[in-house]
Amino acid sequence: MSVSTSGLHLKTSHRVLRELVELLSSMRFAIALLTIISIASIVGTVLKQNEPYNNYVNQFGPFWAELFHALSLQRVYSAWWFLLILAFLVISTSLCLLRNTPKMVRDMRAWKENIREGSLRAFGHRHEFDAPLNRTAALERVQALLANRGFRMRTVAHPNGTLVAAKAGATNKIGYILAHSAIVVICIGGLLDGDMLIRMQMWLGDKEPVRGNAVIAEIPAKHRLSTQNPGFRGNAFVPEGGTVSTAILNIADGALVQDLPFSITLKKFRVDYYSTGMPKLFASDVIITDHATGKTREATIEVNKPLIVDNIAIYQSSFEDGGSRLSFAGYPMQGGTAAPFKLSGSVGGNTELTGPRGTRYTVEFSDFRLINVETVTDASGRQDARGVAVRPLNERIGDRFGAAAKVDHDKNLRNVGPSVQYKLRDANGQAREFSNYMLPVDMDGAKVFLAGVRDNPADPFRYLRIPADEQGSVVDWMRLRAALHQPALRLKAAQRFAAMSMPDAGQEAVRAQLTESARRALDLFAGPDTPGPDGRALGGFTSVAAFLEQSVPPAEQQKAADVLLKILNGTMWELWALARAEAGAPAPVQNEHSGTFMQQAINALSDASIYGAPVFLQLTEFEKVEASVFQLTRAPGKNIVYLGCLLLTLGVFAMFYIRERRLWVWVKDRDGGGSTVLMAMSTPRKTLDFEDEFARMRTDVQHAAGSVPAADDVKQDK
Repeated sequence: MSVSTSGLHLKTSHRVLRELVELLSSMRFAIALLTIISIASIVGTVLKQNEPYNNYVNQFGPFWAELFHALSLQRVYSAWWFLLILAFLVISTSLCLLRNTPKMVRDMRAWKENIREGSLRAFGHRHEFDAPLNRTAALERVQALLANRGFRMRTVAHPNGTLVAAKAGATNKIGYILAHSAIVVICIGGLLDGDMLIRMQMWLGDKEPVRGNAVIAEIPAKHRLSTQNPGFRGNAFVPEGGTVSTAILNIADGALVQDLPFSITLKKFRVDYYSTGMPKLFASDVIITDHATGKTREATIEVNKPLIVDNIAIYQSSFEDGGSRLSFAGYPMQGGTAAPFKLSGSVGGNTELTGPRGTRYTVEFSDFRLINVETVTDASGRQDARGVAVRPLNERIGDRFGAAAKVDHDKNLRNVGPSVQYKLRDANGQAREFSNYMLPVDMDGAKVFLAGVRDNPADPFRYLRIPADEQGSVVDWMRLRAALHQPALRLKAAQRFAAMSMPDAGQEAVRAQLTESARRALDLFAGPDTPGPDGRALGGFTSVAAFLEQSVPPAEQQKAADVLLKILNGTMWELWALARAEAGAPAPVQNEHSGTFMQQAINALSDASIYGAPVFLQLTEFEKVEASVFQLTRAPGKNIVYLGCLLLTLGVFAMFYIRERRLWVWVKDRDGGGSTVLMAMSTPRKTLDFEDEFARMRTDVQHAAGSVPAADDVKQDK
């Protein structure tokens, strides 16, 4: 029996209804739905699901994030269109089963014993021979052979002969029924485990998602789901020492609060790391308190080892910062002062900050990481470029000094210590994000502090390298930065440089010119005293290179740049000595360490002009507080899906490994004694195995009937 791909034909005069039922019950429609579901499932597997909207913006950009949101690709398995396709697939497959199952059952039970001798001769696989045994003896031996081969038989006597109708593997059709039933069962389980039950409560009841931020305890009942809700999947954020009794379900453009029949208290969160800094194992020690009985019990939740409470599975989903308490030393990045100030806060909170010139800012602490393994770029976003292409002069000057712009891509991953991430928001609501490391990092043989900045969440951090002084702090560099923005100190440093370069008497005029050149170089490098509207002030090598390109002919630019850089180096050394003297520190000693520090300091001062932060916050102390993110799931369709998987396995096994074969043997008396035997064999799927089986069966039936196969037949069988 062949299975038709057309649908169920209703005997009705309504054309639209007839065609709709035919479409829904057709196999081609079900295959089309399965194809769409497969594609959607691939998207759901590749694209991480149920993440905050900002995460998709950061990873894919605003255009694709908005497209994902519009198509609900960030939550494929709970999207209305996905659930609708599942519902149509259930209807279509069910109609296919209703249409084909009765036919298959009848075909399985049928013996097809009404077939005639002439019809058997029309079969492609047939064989006819004369046997020396009479009809009765030949039938007995053929029936014994077929029984031994696993065939079930029915014998029908006709006036001119006897027909043996045999069949084997008829349960192959059960595989079709089981496989298609499995699709229905799995889809029903998927619908139950999706948002269908919750959406029904929203459509039929008074439930609606809450939009925006709100205190969970103050959320009204219309935004909350009962503890008896049959199915849900939500998340719970629990800091160490904290307790929650609700889960948050992201649905539509908002969220619903799912009340739980118990409370979860996080005693301790434990995490182990690989040498690369990636988490190896994280687990949560929790206390579960039952609301009905008040009983408590302790348990540990690990990745892939959920805790089951009241048919609710609690999974260890991830971990985050739970509000670590942080202390900072703040340094002004604008103006001529280097006096630090103290600041404190906690992750998830914010604090007010008064910047230079009385500008008010809000510091929003967003994250703290105890362990970091990262690849960094410079403050301008450039990565290490090594080539022979001709580039602008300002880049060539930066290359000459080995500016903080240069980063070697070291593939030897290492932990660079704790870091803090925060946003600095001005009075207009504009924010820039920063990521600062607590400890100096050894890069290119020098100890530097990494200070990252980015304007948009979708951009990578660009890092400023601040060299560490002999005490392993940023104090000396901050003194130099403050001195660079004091005109009086710049002039004094230029005079000292000129005096040391021209110590002989009678060189007053040349000394005065050198003083003016050194002062002007420092002024260019320092940039304007008032930053631009974005908080940045043009200065550093960019300003020096722009001056040279405008004032010096191209052929003379390289020579002029070499001279100007030597003047800048010497003048900056004198400025550093003046800054240390004002702070009561001894004068710097010229050696390899101080020379490396000065080179790194000049590079960092150049990049600081585009760093764009009014202050630099250096993390001094912290108290780490961990938090677990649990996924809580009540899945009523889980066992249904397991049943569907079992049915699918049995069905596929039956369809592929059970071969249906039918065999007819017609035996009639032959004039002069003996009998004539006509056999024919058929199968729904003609394969090489069937060809071999027919050849063996033809030979064996001929032997059983007492006739030795002809030489040609034996040769053909081999």
